[in-house]
Amino acid sequence: MSALGLSAYILIWPVISAAVLAMLIVALIRDMREARRKGEEMI
Repeated sequence: MSALGLSAYILIWPVISAAVLAMLIVALIRDMREARRKGEEMI
């Protein structure tokens, strides 16, 4: 594997991880807002 390919492979994982974390946070915020609107608890 070339140095450029290895560098790209290593550098893409933080981007993927950040995207997954952002999706989870957005889903959590949506669920919290919906629960608050319905008067329910999250737990």
